Amino acid sequence: MDWILVFLYVALVLIGLFNIYAAVYDEDVKRGLLDLSLNSGKQFLWMGLGLLIIIVILSIDFRFYNSFAYAIYAGIMLLLILVLIFGKEVAGSKSWFEIGSFRLQPAEFAKFATALALAKYMSGSNFKFERLKDLFITFAILFTPVLLIMLQGDTGTALVFGAFFIMFYREGFWPQVIAIGLISAAIFVLTLLVNEFYLYIGILLSGALLILFGKRTLQRIVLILSGMLLVASVIIGVDYFIENILKPHQQNRVKALINPEADPLGYGWNVTQSKIAIGSGGVWGKGFLQGTQTKFDFVPEQSTDFIFCTLGEEQGWFGSLALIMIFMMLLFRIVILAERQKSKFARIYGYSVASLIFFHYFVNIGMTIGLFPVIGIPLPFISYGGSSLWAFTILLFIFIKLDAHRMQVLLR
Repeated sequence: MDWILVFLYVALVLIGLFNIYAAVYDEDVKRGLLDLSLNSGKQFLWMGLGLLIIIVILSIDFRFYNSFAYAIYAGIMLLLILVLIFGKEVAGSKSWFEIGSFRLQPAEFAKFATALALAKYMSGSNFKFERLKDLFITFAILFTPVLLIMLQGDTGTALVFGAFFIMFYREGFWPQVIAIGLISAAIFVLTLLVNEFYLYIGILLSGALLILFGKRTLQRIVLILSGMLLVASVIIGVDYFIENILKPHQQNRVKALINPEADPLGYGWNVTQSKIAIGSGGVWGKGFLQGTQTKFDFVPEQSTDFIFCTLGEEQGWFGSLALIMIFMMLLFRIVILAERQKSKFARIYGYSVASLIFFHYFVNIGMTIGLFPVIGIPLPFISYGGSSLWAFTILLFIFIKLDAHRMQVLLR
């Protein structure tokens, strides 16, 4: 096994455990780290069960994950359908199975199942993105869980599946399409932050400059004008999308991104208090269990979606930097190992693992400091929650198992 990955995993899980304890700590009611009445005690229990999951993953023949990739995917898709019928609604999303006090969120497990199914299909010897059939099946595998999760009302988790386009790029997907997607996303954000009048002026000036300082052929001019119309259409469509498609709580999240100070006691509360907590930590932090924003529950969901606030307040800039560096080392290590795989299946799966973890880590931290809207996704291995911890553990250790057998031939 690659013990560097294992060590980084253990480090992140332990950091998560101590920060979950700090997020729920009450100095007036002294309870220990492993008290099962606290989230930290429950998280320790999930960690213990996660260890059993790791043992099972490492004990199974590595060929199992390739041979049964479609079966695993189909099983998780069935759970996503069943949760729509029998699931419990929590915070506006019908995403949870509830048995007594125990909850399970199938959407978290759909990530590794989709990674396996995509790796299985795309590792075929004749697979090509240029072939319409391959493109259709690949997108069907990707967007089936997205659709089912959207039906549950969990838009944040559905957006995570966009991370697979990072893996697609590595495997030869057209960079022009990805570039258009990124440009569209940038225009979307600019439309939220800048007055539309100035954006239209910018489009006209950019188009005029491109026409003036280049070859003025009819084909090029038509192409530039078409691009200008396309950008203008995106700007016009943003308002319609926000006002008519997004739900009220999703609209509030967008408003909180643009100007949280406009309603600091309403939709801007989470982001404003989150930034206060992180900023108040300064360079070195206030010390473990000494965070005042944390102690007095100013930030909602602080042991789950906003767990980074706890670290920022109590461990400061250096503590935050240390966590980011651990995540970066984990991601770089996964990419290095993915590139050395002899099996295309293992390489594609490895890049899927790196893409999913990167998206979660980047967006979660970004939303706590006001760079992204609050979409309610956990920080991998750090946030409280059994479903999230188990799903990321399975995702990572399947790759560790595949990497341990990289010198062996993987038969389809």
